[in-house]
Amino acid sequence: MTETNYLQSEYVSRINRTLDYIETNIDKPLTLAELAGVANFSKFHFNRIFHSISGETPFQFIMRVRLEKAAALLLLNKKESLSVIAQKCGFSDISIFSRNFKGHLGISASQYRATKSYNRNFSQTDSNSSQADERPSPYFCFELNTIKWRTTMKLNKSVEVKDLPKMTLAYIRHIGPYQGDEKLFERLFTRLFAWAGPRGLIGGKDFKSLVIYHDDPNLTIGDKLRMSVCITVPPETKVDGEIGKMELEAAKYVIARFEVTSQEFPQAWDWLYGQWFPESGYQFDEKPCFEIYPEEPKDGKFVVDICVPVKPL
Repeated sequence: MTETNYLQSEYVSRINRTLDYIETNIDKPLTLAELAGVANFSKFHFNRIFHSISGETPFQFIMRVRLEKAAALLLLNKKESLSVIAQKCGFSDISIFSRNFKGHLGISASQYRATKSYNRNFSQTDSNSSQADERPSPYFCFELNTIKWRTTMKLNKSVEVKDLPKMTLAYIRHIGPYQGDEKLFERLFTRLFAWAGPRGLIGGKDFKSLVIYHDDPNLTIGDKLRMSVCITVPPETKVDGEIGKMELEAAKYVIARFEVTSQEFPQAWDWLYGQWFPESGYQFDEKPCFEIYPEEPKDGKFVVDICVPVKPL
């Protein structure tokens, strides 16, 4: 690696660390000095470097993420007041929240809640497909002592709700469009595995490869979308350059396994949100959604576990 490439990857690593810090602390006041400290840059240089890598100033990024999180919470938590949601997203003044929300999304927060429906499609391709009524039915699995769901959805292999443990992840972050770009995912995973392989980090009983989607494509414009390809690693793993490290906290997830072609990912996501959730007794929780790939693709088919955080209605 040349000195120029090393410096570039080091800058990307520091800004990614700052993006993760902002997302984790989005409900708190955040100062430029604090964020520059996380990135280990001076305030003057940090602002310029952040903008050159993310395409936004720190203030623009924080404001956008807060407002887009608020938009999601308005639809996720119908019973929560606007003021509570504003506070969860880092706004101490409801009037400032209301003014910025309308400026960003074009309508008031109350109008947004009244007129929009929640439909997140994170997948790699867009979908125009319509689905038949494929409602799942729950049953008790005596072998595993848990509730599962029977389905008639041809792509679905299983659905269950379970607690996932805390995971430490090494990742490569992508900012920009990704939907429909199979080669992009392949390139990112190739780079991640090329780093992990010589360090003995691939394989083992609990090894997982994941894709985390940080933004809602229905809210975030394409060139601002954030996506991370990840592998599980031991907590003490050292990372460098473009490789970042983050913690995915323990939580309860619906885990729906599908066998799909690259063009069928949207059908799987759409079915989970449109058919399973309304019949499940669960609602979405406020944590990242992700895909786990438990097997190598074969003959153009992917086995994928779509994992969405849940809590009781």
